[in-house]
Amino acid sequence: MTALAGLWSRRDAATETTVGRMLDAQAAFGPDAAIRRTLDSATLGRRLYALVPEDDFDRGPVLGSDGTLLLAADARIDNRDEIAAALGLSSAELARVAEPQLVMAVVERWGIAGLARVVGAFAVILWDRRRQALTLARDPMGERPLFYHRGDGFVATASMPRGLHAHPDIPYAPSTTATADFLAVLPEGEESFFAGITRVRPGHAVTIDADGLTEARLWTPVRTVLRLKPADYAEGLRAELDRAVAVRLRRHHGAVGAHLSAGLDSASVAATAARMMEFEPLHAFTAVPGPGAPAPGGAIADEGPIAARVAALHANIVHVRVQGDGRSPLPLLDRHFDLYQRPVMNPCNAVWAETINDAARSRGVSVLLTGQLGNFTLSHDGIPHLAQLLGAGRLVALARLARQLRTRGWRRRRIGAAMLGPFLSPAAWSWLTDRFGRSLALHSYSALRQDAIADLDARAAMTGTDLSYRPWRDGRAMRLWGLDRVDMGSYNKGTLAGWGIDLRDPTADRRLIEWALSVPDEQYILGGEPRSLARRAFADRLPPELVGEQRRGYQAADWHVGVSGALSEMVAELDGIERCRPGEALVDVAQLRALVRDWPDFAADDPRWNQPAIVDRYRSMLLRGVAAGHFLRRAARTN
Repeated sequence: MTALAGLWSRRDAATETTVGRMLDAQAAFGPDAAIRRTLDSATLGRRLYALVPEDDFDRGPVLGSDGTLLLAADARIDNRDEIAAALGLSSAELARVAEPQLVMAVVERWGIAGLARVVGAFAVILWDRRRQALTLARDPMGERPLFYHRGDGFVATASMPRGLHAHPDIPYAPSTTATADFLAVLPEGEESFFAGITRVRPGHAVTIDADGLTEARLWTPVRTVLRLKPADYAEGLRAELDRAVAVRLRRHHGAVGAHLSAGLDSASVAATAARMMEFEPLHAFTAVPGPGAPAPGGAIADEGPIAARVAALHANIVHVRVQGDGRSPLPLLDRHFDLYQRPVMNPCNAVWAETINDAARSRGVSVLLTGQLGNFTLSHDGIPHLAQLLGAGRLVALARLARQLRTRGWRRRRIGAAMLGPFLSPAAWSWLTDRFGRSLALHSYSALRQDAIADLDARAAMTGTDLSYRPWRDGRAMRLWGLDRVDMGSYNKGTLAGWGIDLRDPTADRRLIEWALSVPDEQYILGGEPRSLARRAFADRLPPELVGEQRRGYQAADWHVGVSGALSEMVAELDGIERCRPGEALVDVAQLRALVRDWPDFAADDPRWNQPAIVDRYRSMLLRGVAAGHFLRRAARTN
């Protein structure tokens, strides 16, 4: 992974000096010496963090064959052989080609649209001297970050906002719009969490020239429907995951680790990697809560025992249980600001995730496999198929599926909600959830001030967000909407800087996503068993206890323990947020103070910690509100 910086200026001759400062500001993300190259009025530069073998041949920004193009790339290309064959490169030639060189060859052959051929993680800066145009592009899942600022007579770009803030003409201030959207749990827009700094959206290319700015989508999955035998769907999913895991094992140095929970996603990834790494250890990490941590009904608090059974099936898995120690998330907030340059959505989850990072680093792990997007690929539950059957008038098939779900313990209300919910109006659905379920109104889980959300409905509509959160009728559309919200870049970059670990998610593989989207929803809920396809596909490498498990893991089941012991620190943090003008304007500090005063006097193992109202008010509203407020006061530099 590489820290990038670029500057196109029509008024500043000292672009190399400024880009040098921008790269130095990002030294944590790329420890190698900065290399800069200038072509006409643009300078591009990079600081390398070697992650794949071909990084040994990376000599910095690449000049095109005719001298008109200059390119810098932060990339890991997973289909190198395929790209090389299309370019006519031999295996011997390919072995000595660094990723930026290969990206340049793609661009020279097919233009910037050719990046759609590249599978993997990338952020690209391309300067075209002939067109006097700067193009910025990212991979579909945003595994590599890239930001930019358009100023008076210049355009600057960098991997992380701190690189841009090294430019003397770029202001340093938080974006209240982005932070308000964060508090309302809306999808991120183009504006970053810093005012005046824009993120390149995943899967898009932004071109800036004298006429202005244009944006093009690089990747749109073609709508296809696979028609196979049930056994062939399982075989196909196995093959796709095998390929996705295999390409992510390529590394420059260090050991490989993996998250390992009691869920299908991380367990399937870890088991697959273990099979491929037969003669070397795979370090598998399971977060285990403190003693007696409660979990909601139908969930698993301690995923250690089932994870251990996965590890026992594979002799080369070194299973590491990372025990919760009751730490508060508050001391992590400064580190989050420095590493990720944004507020963290679930601070209590960051406690166990970063404890795993600590354990992985101590074992020499340089690549850590995850399964974050498994819900969109491997373990989609197929529930939208109920509404599809109703909409198509297939009542006999619908009745059969409903009976099958009932035999698996589904209540009639749950089946009815999935079946009828997509056809109700947002108002009707909100009324029903308020009356019979869990309130999904913003004020029940968000710390955003009421007077700061006047245009919330309009902003939600812009992102296709249904604030009533009705069930979906189209499983493909639901997953595409969710994937459009994914942006892994800042977290990946921050994890590399903080722990020297490259997070890689095989379930985010573009080819796997395209294949999974082409599978009919009915295959994911075959026989009335949600997540049926993953259960069938990976029964050959997972224990029966996990394959048949209907419960989901409950992350950070001991979330309340650390906060309970840090209420005075919470009050001090709220004091700081209130003294910060943007914080006071967006965060309902008075409500958060009331929550701290009314902190439940429950024992650590009391199941009432998992009542929906408690989780919404304390785990979501309070902790997320404090994370946002802390970011605002750090970015505003007020205290």
